[in-house]
Amino acid sequence: MMSGKYTSIDNQQVSGSVPAVTDPGHTTVKFSDANLQTFPPSGAQGKISVGSQPPRDADDTFSSPNGGSDEQPQGGGWLRTFAIATYKPYFDVDTSDVVDRIKESLFPFRGSFTEKTAENPDLYGPFWICTTLIFVAASIGTFVTYVAHKLQKKEWNYDINLVTWSAGVFYGYVTIVPLVLYVILKYFSAPARLVQLFSLYGYSLFVFIPALCLSVVPLEIFRWVIAGVAGFMSATFVALNLKAHINSAGERWFLIVAGIFLLQLALSVVLKLYLFTVTV
Repeated sequence: MMSGKYTSIDNQQVSGSVPAVTDPGHTTVKFSDANLQTFPPSGAQGKISVGSQPPRDADDTFSSPNGGSDEQPQGGGWLRTFAIATYKPYFDVDTSDVVDRIKESLFPFRGSFTEKTAENPDLYGPFWICTTLIFVAASIGTFVTYVAHKLQKKEWNYDINLVTWSAGVFYGYVTIVPLVLYVILKYFSAPARLVQLFSLYGYSLFVFIPALCLSVVPLEIFRWVIAGVAGFMSATFVALNLKAHINSAGERWFLIVAGIFLLQLALSVVLKLYLFTVTV
């Protein structure tokens, strides 16, 4: 029926319309107890357990305080010699530590190097001192011989043997001499730490770096003086630092110290003849 502008539809079934749904009343729906399981499971089932953790970084060796691994290097005796963790403590030094030890080598009469480095001897400084000496000896020697040949208008050829000879002398000296001294001191019941001997002899060679740089002065007598002073400082540095320790070797301690001193002087003579001398 029509009432004004509005049209009302009687509550009757109209073709094509959706029939009204009667309210059946409140219906309660019950779910049966399901066997629900939390993930990950509380028990150690399958490959997943409560103790599962994300994978650790595969290369955290240098970040952890004990070498990056909770396990000690496997094997014993000589097998540990080939483990990197064995040598890590000897390279754990700061720049300030290396500089302080270099200063000690330039003041040989103090004789306090072994005392200051007893707890933490290093191989970092000796390695780079020897490497620097090889580079300086090769470069300075090449430059001096080049200038000398050009001044006399002679042909100059680069000598590669200067590098190999310098490497053999410096690396060999700081390796063989401490090893021999270690055996001698052990024989006389005055054993010393091998690493500390390596460190002492390595730093004793630092004085030869400025000496080699001063060898560019074309005066033979000046080169002899420079080589002699450097050798005396290096020998005094080694001898005085070992003197207090070698005193326990008995009456022969003086012979050992004298041998150490003379051997270091012999090194300076060899360096003078082969590195400080320019032949054209």
